[in-house]
Amino acid sequence: QRVVYFDFDKSEIKPEFQQIVACHAKYLRDRPMARMTLEGNTDERGTREYNLALGERRGNAVTSALQADGAQASQMNVVSYGEERPTCREHNEDCWSKNRRVEIVYTAK
Repeated sequence: QRVVYFDFDKSEIKPEFQQIVACHAKYLRDRPMARMTLEGNTDERGTREYNLALGERRGNAVTSALQADGAQASQMNVVSYGEERPTCREHNEDCWSKNRRVEIVYTAK
């Protein structure tokens, strides 16, 4: 699992994603040369600027959780796409909930 989903207008990691984050932190701890990009995303509601900032806060929240579990800051990079890369394009809550996410992308092993 390489996606962490968020509640509307929130950047706190939900309890059901804590174990997933812990597994990625262990991977990074065990492989000091590994690197990842945390891609923050939002749903379409809100201004472009607000959504870019919210996507960054979400990426930073995952970074902080990974560091709390022993990963090194130098292993992670945060990028915010705001509302620019939706996985679902319908205009309803079910769809929006899929767009409120951080995608974990490994960039080197």
